[in-house]
Amino acid sequence: MSQKIAFQGEPGAFSHAASHALFPTGEPVPCVTFEDTISAVQNGTADFGVVPVENSLYGRITDIYNLLPQSGLHIIGEHFLRVEMNLLGVKGARLEDVKAVQSLVVALGQCRTFIREHKLRTINGADTAGSAREIAQNGDKSVAAIASRYAAEVYGLDILAENIEDAAHNTTRFLVISRTPQVPAPNGDKVKTTFVFRVRNVPAALYKAMGGFATNGVNMIKLESYMLDGSFTATQFYADIEGHPSDRSVQLAFEELRFFTDEFRVLGVYPAARNAS
Repeated sequence: MSQKIAFQGEPGAFSHAASHALFPTGEPVPCVTFEDTISAVQNGTADFGVVPVENSLYGRITDIYNLLPQSGLHIIGEHFLRVEMNLLGVKGARLEDVKAVQSLVVALGQCRTFIREHKLRTINGADTAGSAREIAQNGDKSVAAIASRYAAEVYGLDILAENIEDAAHNTTRFLVISRTPQVPAPNGDKVKTTFVFRVRNVPAALYKAMGGFATNGVNMIKLESYMLDGSFTATQFYADIEGHPSDRSVQLAFEELRFFTDEFRVLGVYPAARNAS
């Protein structure tokens, strides 16, 4: 029986492409929202979930930072997906046939130069994959979609132009989440640990909490802060480090961190992605 993989969006979405890259034989479980994606893993509808956590152009995906720490799920992997925008048309269409283009407003914004050069009218769609599906259903050669190469495969569309995005570095980092942890063996900087914490209300608490990582030579890759429950005084921090909790250096850093925190939880220990950008 194939594993079921939950993701947010319609078939052909970039999240679908990421889940397919991670689980080529998995059965996709499309979900409407991030909450639905996490719930599918929590209740066993899906074995794993693949969720975006940050994008090189737009920064963090705020919903995931709020939902994941409270979900009780574990991060077991990561994947970096190069976001390549393509102009998709119905079978037999040519680029010169296209007068309008439909996609998610963010995707349209990422392809401004191409759209302007070809004098295309823009149509705001609910998402990239949904736009590809509608183009396929309508069968109008004059209207194309901007979406992933995977969406072209899913909906039987022709790729009229490839890699039309303005920024070549556009990349999204995805996390793999599971009901049970899958902790790898220690392997230096090839293992990442993700955790959340809240510092105590004492002067310089964050500075002192971070000191243990510097003095013990632990590389902190990411440190993000965000409000809890809409409060301007309740701040939670989300962090990624290189290393394994069983590493002596990480143990010492965590001991110092705990001394200055009210709450500390490890969300996942997992192999660093080989395709990291």
